[in-house]
Amino acid sequence: MHRQAPLPLLGAMALLAACSAQSPPPPAPPKVGVVTLRAEPVELTADLPGRVAAAETSEVRPQINGVIRARLFTEGSMVRAGQVLYEIEDAAYRAALGTAQGNLARAEATIGSTTALARRYRGLVDINAVSQQELDNADAAARQARADAAAQRSGVQAARVNLDFTRIRAPISGRIGRSFYTRGALVQSGQADALATIMRTDTVYVDVTQSAAQLLDLKDAIAAGGLSNQGRESARVRLILPNGKTYPIEGRLEFSEVAVDPQTGSVTLRATFPNPQGLLLPGMFVRARLVEGVRQNAILAPQQGITRDPRGRATALVVDAANTVVSRRVIAERPVGDKWVVTSGLAPGDRLIVEGLVAVKPGMKVSVGKPAQVTAAPGAGR
Repeated sequence: MHRQAPLPLLGAMALLAACSAQSPPPPAPPKVGVVTLRAEPVELTADLPGRVAAAETSEVRPQINGVIRARLFTEGSMVRAGQVLYEIEDAAYRAALGTAQGNLARAEATIGSTTALARRYRGLVDINAVSQQELDNADAAARQARADAAAQRSGVQAARVNLDFTRIRAPISGRIGRSFYTRGALVQSGQADALATIMRTDTVYVDVTQSAAQLLDLKDAIAAGGLSNQGRESARVRLILPNGKTYPIEGRLEFSEVAVDPQTGSVTLRATFPNPQGLLLPGMFVRARLVEGVRQNAILAPQQGITRDPRGRATALVVDAANTVVSRRVIAERPVGDKWVVTSGLAPGDRLIVEGLVAVKPGMKVSVGKPAQVTAAPGAGR
């Protein structure tokens, strides 16, 4: 005999079967943070390696031979143009000047006697007291005496110049370095080694190099109308010191070389910087940040929103009007702070996903939350 189940038990079993037949509720769409892109002007810069050079450099060398008698400057100090730096023993040059002055006096005395003799012969030749040949000889002797006197005057001047060269003077004003010769050292005219070096550093040059390809890209962008460097801002240059700090005074771009270096394929640019505190030293390696221009209507995409596919191509995920994830292939030209300058693939008004990228893929429905806060940093670098 089969026993029939109680009615309450049968009701519970029927209710359980009905619940198991219903499907579970669909999961909520993943939540993402987006940034709405917009077109805006952006200042484009290029960080280039550079080296500091003094505005003027002069190597102090002797112009005569002799032994150094005294050094009259302090190494590392500021000197003025014309200031005496070294003295060379001058006894021999004083004697040479005296000899030249004596030769000049003798030549000038000869001028008087020969001129007087020629004058007398000119009166005697009319009465046939002397021959014409004797008069001609007297005139020639007078002219030779005057020529000898002129040569002796030049000798005196040369002797004075050599005597003045015994006092070696600073050719320019600036800071003088260490002395490579001491008192008692023999120096010679035309020697290869300088006695010391003077550099004027109140204003310095910074020579930087830029590739010819970068210059061509820049000109193409200007020609296409997307980049403007016609304003005064295009000539500004900022300097990054070796310790990473920014030099407090901006410089100005002076010129670029007219030819490309065939060895490196680069062009040399020169900028001028005031250096009142002497912080920039000649030979120092720095990074020059050149303001190339302003790109109008640029799209700046946060770097966290730009990824790379397995082939290394830049891609971005955006949310369309139906809150569906769409993949875009983009061209990220250069970084600007913590953003990319995107020249293709994105447009103003696109909602770029910058948060929650791991949980989404193209074609998925998403829930757009509060836009992520992304800070922008001014300036661009290469």
